[in-house]
Amino acid sequence: NSSDYFFFFHTFLWVFLPWTILGLLAFWVKVKEFITLKFRRNANFELLTLGGITLIFVLISFAQFKLPHYLNSTIPLFSVLTGAYLYGLNQDNKTKKIRALLAGQYFILAVVFIASMLICYYVFKLEDPINYVWKVALVLIIIFYSLKQEKYYLKVVTITAISSILLNAILNLHFYPTLLQYQAGSEMAKEIKANGIPTDKIYKLSARYTWSLDFYNQRPAIISSLAGIQGKKDIWIYVTDMELMELGNSGYDWDRQFTKDQFRITRLQAKFLDPATRNKVLERMHLIHIL
Repeated sequence: NSSDYFFFFHTFLWVFLPWTILGLLAFWVKVKEFITLKFRRNANFELLTLGGITLIFVLISFAQFKLPHYLNSTIPLFSVLTGAYLYGLNQDNKTKKIRALLAGQYFILAVVFIASMLICYYVFKLEDPINYVWKVALVLIIIFYSLKQEKYYLKVVTITAISSILLNAILNLHFYPTLLQYQAGSEMAKEIKANGIPTDKIYKLSARYTWSLDFYNQRPAIISSLAGIQGKKDIWIYVTDMELMELGNSGYDWDRQFTKDQFRITRLQAKFLDPATRNKVLERMHLIHIL
């Protein structure tokens, strides 16, 4: 819930990476053209792309509940606008502008590269030697295309494309797979499947959300209480540290226990990303078998 009317603007800055600078310039140039025409209809001026982006932005910005994926519908429109903008610069031989844009895209590539190195060698350090193979291959591709001689217009597209490839490869092949190890629900669901634990016998002692566990189990955990599970045998209970202590203090006994680290991974923070302070913000979730 947010009253920030600029939420989708600053969200767009990272959503459209590494094409953000190009997309914003393309939008601004289109707006200037429309103002120059004094908002009159012109057969040579295409308005639907600009109008679609503007209308959607206005509507969702006034929504009280905001999520980044609301912008998904504007990404194809921004892509068309950006492509047309680059094509127009090339057709009009705006070499100076293209070179300035190229410098901007080199800067974004440098930022993406530095961020990638921090992710791989600081936030989540590489452990599997095989990971070095595809990462070295990516670096070689970047070096090759950065040094390759081609027209400035094509170079803008090439540098931006390899920035995108680098960013998405690091995020999807390294960052997110490692990050998901701190989502206790999905990790616990793997243990449940591997050990043949019946999902219809899994309980939880509060209405606390367990979406990832429920999703991967394809069945919601049964909400109960200490009194509600009294007398039940051969059941599994998914609990926090505090709930585990309550069970022990109440005289319950268990013969099997699985423990997973838990962090709300959709809300990253500096303390979690810093390996030195990560353990301070981690919680633990447990799955125990009541005799």
